[in-house]
Amino acid sequence: MRTRIFLTAIFILFLSVDVEAQCAMCRAVLETEQGQSTAEGINDGIMYLMIFPYLLMAGVAYFIWKSRKKASTGE
Repeated sequence: MRTRIFLTAIFILFLSVDVEAQCAMCRAVLETEQGQSTAEGINDGIMYLMIFPYLLMAGVAYFIWKSRKKASTGE
């Protein structure tokens, strides 16, 4: 059951909707640009950098879960 919940959470995480990930100052500066290509690049960079903390925490949670499962089975 926990595996199903974990997989569902991962599935939802990777299928999230496109978000605007800019602070107010960045948005104000980038909205004055004509082509908006720099703004899209900044958004993509922010989203790329945001993935790694989640992956790190998922890895830590997996190893904690694995060690607790191993301890409970007595291996």
